[in-house]
Amino acid sequence: MVQGTASDAGKTTLVAGLCRVFARRGLRVAPFKPQNMALNSAVTQDGGEIGRAQALQAVACGVPAHSDFNPVLLKPQSDTSAQVVVQGRALSVVEAKDFFGPGARHYKQKVMTAVLDSFERLRAGYQRVLVEGAGSPAEINLRDNDIANMGFAEAADCPVILVADIDKGGVFAQLYGTLMLLSEAERARVKGLVINRFRGDIRLLESGLTMIEELTNKPVLGVVPYLDNLVLDAEDAIVRHASAGGDERPLKVLALVTPRISNHTDLDALRLHPRVELTLVHAGSKPAQCPPADLVILPGSKAVRDDLATLLANGWKSWLDRHLRFGGKLIGICGGYQMLGERIDDPLGLESAAGSSAGLGYLPMTTRLEAGKQLRNVTGTLHLEGESCAVHGYEIHCGRSEAQAAHRAPFTLIAEGDSPRPDGMICADNQILGTYLHGLFDGVEACNQLLAWAGLNHSRQAVALETEREASLNRLADTLEQHLNLNLLEQLMQPTTQQGNDHEQP
Repeated sequence: MVQGTASDAGKTTLVAGLCRVFARRGLRVAPFKPQNMALNSAVTQDGGEIGRAQALQAVACGVPAHSDFNPVLLKPQSDTSAQVVVQGRALSVVEAKDFFGPGARHYKQKVMTAVLDSFERLRAGYQRVLVEGAGSPAEINLRDNDIANMGFAEAADCPVILVADIDKGGVFAQLYGTLMLLSEAERARVKGLVINRFRGDIRLLESGLTMIEELTNKPVLGVVPYLDNLVLDAEDAIVRHASAGGDERPLKVLALVTPRISNHTDLDALRLHPRVELTLVHAGSKPAQCPPADLVILPGSKAVRDDLATLLANGWKSWLDRHLRFGGKLIGICGGYQMLGERIDDPLGLESAAGSSAGLGYLPMTTRLEAGKQLRNVTGTLHLEGESCAVHGYEIHCGRSEAQAAHRAPFTLIAEGDSPRPDGMICADNQILGTYLHGLFDGVEACNQLLAWAGLNHSRQAVALETEREASLNRLADTLEQHLNLNLLEQLMQPTTQQGNDHEQP
């Protein structure tokens, strides 16, 4: 199990890299994260929903994503509540005080049963299971009933390595302080340390490595260098800006970041495009100083009506009206698509207080949120301006949208076992497009066609995102092969009951 001294210490990346290392050695490998909190998610082969980071790690392993890889996924809907997805299925919405507070014991015991059930299936079916922790194990206020870090490690008798990010500074304090806040039994479970994102001359670090080993009685398994330009799906963090290169005028794309934005990995292919200048602007700000754009994107949302209210309260409707009057294009994806319609009804209060909200009114449709999330991996065809090409992606939504007038659908989608069906809508003046398809820019031809529709002329330069991801995973694995003591790591990858005490470790 890889645990970190903090969020973004490198747990996801380290696990993904190790997954690829062991997969390249011919082993059957699976990733596992007991509990994840993220709004970037993926649809699994068995029709469930997991964190996108575990889907990336499944790619690194060369296996289809499965709901057992991330048995508990928390999807925040407000500052104090989240939807709980257990073994791929959305079960309920809980308040933070009920999940993390004094009354959480019964709830945590229930989901721990599901966590261990998934883990045992993986352990029986794979030669290696690489586990990722969440946040830090030293959050002493969350130690009771923990299922994400040491609580899981102790229940599963799983050895732990601890990773820290030197790029943030204070790496030795991160490692030593984390260990000192653990109980004696938890410290004994940590079998090695990894320092991540190092820049510079390793010789300047060597004395510190010796001292931290002496202070903690833990071996440093390696120092991983800082790797620029890795193309890997983000667990939740957002890259705010990407600038196009070259002398040609770029297509200026603006994405509105709402408070509950979800699946913003839809924008990854645009960040990499050499002729796209992507800017992310928070919808909670006023649009007065917002730069003009050729294309505006409304991404997905976990709380569509609340995020729509944020847009309206800050004057974005007037800004979008002006953008369209001057010939700009607008794309809404999933929750963003729902916002483009005339009305959004949530009679059951699935995402916020029960009720109805007027939409932006750009597309002739209404949306009703219903219990029972639609989760589909899909393939199909994009139809734009007389041209067609293949697309692939996935759907994650609980809304059903109904057209109120004749319209043209830009996509024909097919899920396994289903018949082809139209998806999405293009307005009569060809300026606005909406769809439930996540990953619409990931395919090269589809990205080229969509950007040509948005105004990028004479360009066939879309990036093959899957190819770039594969190259990044192999580059990451090559780096770990070079900089980690993998022989020692292999020795440590066995239940702690089969190991001696720390002083007996090689």
